[in-house]
Amino acid sequence: MPLPSDAKVVETSSAIVSTLHDIFGPHPGFRPAHAKGILLNGTFTPTAAAAALSKAPHFNLPSTPILARFSSSTGIPELPDTDPNGNPRGFAIRFLLASTPRRVHTDIITHSVDGFPGSTGQDALEFFAALRDGLVGAYLGTHPKALAFVRAPKPTPVSFGRERYFGVNAFRFVAADGGETYVRYRVVPEAGEEYLDEAALRGKSAGFLYEGVPALLREGPIVFKLTAQVAEEGDVTGDNTVKWPEERRVVELGAIKLESVGEDQATQQKRVIFDPIPRVEGVEPSDDPLLEVRAGIYLLSGRERRAA
Repeated sequence: MPLPSDAKVVETSSAIVSTLHDIFGPHPGFRPAHAKGILLNGTFTPTAAAAALSKAPHFNLPSTPILARFSSSTGIPELPDTDPNGNPRGFAIRFLLASTPRRVHTDIITHSVDGFPGSTGQDALEFFAALRDGLVGAYLGTHPKALAFVRAPKPTPVSFGRERYFGVNAFRFVAADGGETYVRYRVVPEAGEEYLDEAALRGKSAGFLYEGVPALLREGPIVFKLTAQVAEEGDVTGDNTVKWPEERRVVELGAIKLESVGEDQATQQKRVIFDPIPRVEGVEPSDDPLLEVRAGIYLLSGRERRAA
């Protein structure tokens, strides 16, 4: 996973990482955002519809092993699960395509709000800087995209397996015949969505979400449907804050089955660096400028973790 080639993008990514450390405090060995998390092992089984849209290997093989991570917002590793600042929750999925002669994988990164506080890396930096400096109220008054993200409902789920997750950016699928389709990912829980009201949340323990994962797995795999909302001609692909109409077609790409908690969590959490850019034939980044900045953030913060 290389650093972005644009020096300005790297500068912005680095400034965002530093600003997040300022907000949440440095916690060596942990991510500056979504610090609290749990890794799981599982499998992905694609649909015929996925193979028709993309020649990517994980959409064409019978099944692919995956490494997934549920997480909570903020850079605070010990954030109670009952703290609403833990929303939106994150869900990252790594498709393990090969281990020899070198590791080959591609990732999907989602969170539980269909939105983001800006269109570009500079927007994100300004939002986090305003939050750090205690000026976020004034900032939101002049930045409607950030205000829409802050105001978006962020309920706490009863479990990670009862939450819906959204990809922030658009991607371009390339089919075997060369056909191209722009999509945005959505991850839908097979068990259905279910959330806690304030009264129910007050009765939960500080670790109920993470402590509940092994209990869920004892009942069977935690299952999600990976789906994609499909763009039509004229839909904006280069700005994550411009949503496509809800009547756009949604295609089921496959089943995600999480089957066990990953081993050696402490080491793996420091080592694994998820990548917002697919870097696999058949799935290409869109023209969204936020993608390169996000990739820079993930790589720079990952290098910090590994060095801690």
